[in-house]
Amino acid sequence: MRIVRIRKPERAAEARRQPSTDSPNATLAQDSLGFSLLLGARVLAAVRSGKSLTEALSLLAGEPPAARAAAQDIAYGVLRSYGRGEFFLGKLMTHPLTHDETQALLLAALYRLETRPASAPMVVDQAVAAASVLAGGGLKGVVNGVLRSFLRQRDALLLALDKDEVAHYQYPQWWLNRLKRGFREDWSQIVAAGNSPPPMTLRVNARKFSVAEYNEKLLAAEIAARPVGSSGLILDKPQPVDGLPGFFDGWVSVQDAGAQRAAELLDPAPGARVLDACAAPGGKTAHLLERADLDLLALDIDAGRIRRIQDNLQRLGLSAEIKVADCADTGKWWDGRPFDAILADVPCSASGVVRRHPDIKTLRRESDIRRLVHTQAAILDALWPLLKAGGKLLYATCSVFVEENTAQIDAFLVRCRDAECLAREQWLPNDKNDGFYYALLRKN
Repeated sequence: MRIVRIRKPERAAEARRQPSTDSPNATLAQDSLGFSLLLGARVLAAVRSGKSLTEALSLLAGEPPAARAAAQDIAYGVLRSYGRGEFFLGKLMTHPLTHDETQALLLAALYRLETRPASAPMVVDQAVAAASVLAGGGLKGVVNGVLRSFLRQRDALLLALDKDEVAHYQYPQWWLNRLKRGFREDWSQIVAAGNSPPPMTLRVNARKFSVAEYNEKLLAAEIAARPVGSSGLILDKPQPVDGLPGFFDGWVSVQDAGAQRAAELLDPAPGARVLDACAAPGGKTAHLLERADLDLLALDIDAGRIRRIQDNLQRLGLSAEIKVADCADTGKWWDGRPFDAILADVPCSASGVVRRHPDIKTLRRESDIRRLVHTQAAILDALWPLLKAGGKLLYATCSVFVEENTAQIDAFLVRCRDAECLAREQWLPNDKNDGFYYALLRKN
């Protein structure tokens, strides 16, 4: 059965007479599921209009903390399950809704019905209540009808969903195609990892404690963790940072285990002149400085994100020279002194960290990859002349796409005959780390 959006004449007239309101406070209790569904729908609608999830979540500033947290959980869940809700709506409706927030509300409610089936009657009731403050309340009947049809047809819809690759794997088709070409044996594991909640990993500040010493402090605070890498601890359960021992005193930082590999690979000697070319938010900058005293210059093109580098270094008791600059436009910031080591953590598709940024599935386009590959190549070509003979450059992405990684470095090695590749590492996302790629280059 398909739902057709038809209003009775008297209902349509009523909807026209009733003024629309942008305030969910008008009819919904702030501790209700309906209120959280409505807030989540507004976040989703903002993302679907082109805003990043971070920007969209900022729209919730000032809302009650519990409702804000619930709305965030809904938004993350819907975005992570890309294509699934849209598939259901395509089967249940003859035409998509033209009212974006009501469409998003349906996606939010469908997500809750799938993940909380025991509370289905309440979800439907609260979604209809949320619809009452959208579009003048004229689409309440549509929301009610679609959700009840989903419950009646759920088993058949799930069988049909398994035959739709996008809805089943929850990724855009072009994304799946690239993974299949690049990782014939591992692509399905990459997809599954990207759909799962990410681990929370800490990086222990080596200037303060060893990993074992800090783990003892976690145990004393009844926080269980296991070591990973040379500096990391994976928490059994995510924790608010204000509950971590010594977080605000700089004892520890939150950083994925794969991201921690950058400082280990580049490994500049104490006193070395180092460039972190795309440094914000400063995690890799800080890790380099935790490992050794360095003459470090951190650049980022985004003035707003520079503040995050400063805040991170201040919390950790570290210092570096920080500039707002386009690293590829070297004539505007380079003083002519060559570097012993360069970290080029270049702009990329972020396809390796999609579980932390599920809006990427909605916002990223296949055409973006070519543009990003061009930008990455321009950065490599601009930074290479700044490196001393015998110096090392670490090329880094948080991508799993071959074009941004192995193909990019292969092309660079053809262009630059004085470049030697010392190591390459492709980290695929799993239960311990996100997806990263590293290529360590030496200038001969």
